[in-house]
Amino acid sequence: MVRLGARRGIAVGMAVLLALGAAGSQSGEAVGAAAAPGPLPADPYTSTSQDYQRSQQASALLVRQCMADHGHPDFPLDPRYPVDPIRAAAVGTEYGVLELDSARRWGYGWDPAKDADRRPKGRRMTSAEFVDFPACEAEAGRRLVRGIDLKGDWLYASTRVVEVQKAVERDPRLVAAWNTWSRCMAGQGFTPYPDPVAAYTDTAWHRNSDGNTPHTRRERATAVADVICKRRHHTVEIWHTVQAQKQAADIAQHHDGYARGLRQLRLYRANINEVLRTLG
Repeated sequence: MVRLGARRGIAVGMAVLLALGAAGSQSGEAVGAAAAPGPLPADPYTSTSQDYQRSQQASALLVRQCMADHGHPDFPLDPRYPVDPIRAAAVGTEYGVLELDSARRWGYGWDPAKDADRRPKGRRMTSAEFVDFPACEAEAGRRLVRGIDLKGDWLYASTRVVEVQKAVERDPRLVAAWNTWSRCMAGQGFTPYPDPVAAYTDTAWHRNSDGNTPHTRRERATAVADVICKRRHHTVEIWHTVQAQKQAADIAQHHDGYARGLRQLRLYRANINEVLRTLG
C-alpha cells in the first residue's frame, strides 16, 4: 500500500514505486516502456515500509508481553478486535497508477484478494482483553520511541514534505508535463484532469470504506488511458526529476534539521531491533 501526493492529504501507507513494462496504446500504437522511478534524495531521511513492518512486529511482541502481565497469557500476536473496525485506505503510488495490467483489471483500485493479506491472522480478542489492550498498545508505543525527542526533529523530513511539494508543483517543467498529459487524456476521450493524482482521487470511482473501487468499465478505461499518456509523454520521469532536484535543494538548505531527524530515525530503528532481538 503506498501513498499518493502529499498535497492531497490522503492517509496512506509507505511508497513503493512499481516497475513499468512495455505496452501498446488502445489503438495498437506502440508506447515505449518507462523505467520505474529510482530513489529520491529524501528517502534516506524517512521511514520505509520495512520500518513499518518491523515496528508492527516489535509492537505486537511488546503488547503480548504486557497483556500477559495483565493476566492474558495467550494473547495473540495479530488479534482481531471484538468488532472489526472500518478501514480507510488509499492505494497508488506517488504518481498515481503506473501498471498497465493493473489498470486494465482494477482501474484505480486493487485486487480484493490483497485485502485478506492485511486482515489480522489471529483470533478475535475477548472483551476482557480489549479492556487492557489500549494501555498495553500505548506502552508499546512509548517503548519504541524511548530516548527520542518527540518534540524535536525526528520527523523533520516529513515536516518538509508540504513545502517541497509546493515547489515541485510550481516548477514550469512539471506544469508543462501535466498539461501535456491532460491534453493526451482529452485526446483519448477522457476527462482532462489537471494532473494524474486528480484522476486517481476522482470521487466518480466511488471508493468503498476500505478505499477500494468497484472497478467499473469507465474507471478501468480511464486508468488505462492515464498510464498510456504517462508513458507516451514521459510524465513520471519528468515528475521524478523535478522532485529529486527540489528535495536535494531542500536538504542542502536545511541540512542540520535533516541530519538531526536522521539520528532520531536511527535511534527508532535501534529500539525496534532491540525488541525484536530480545522478544522475537
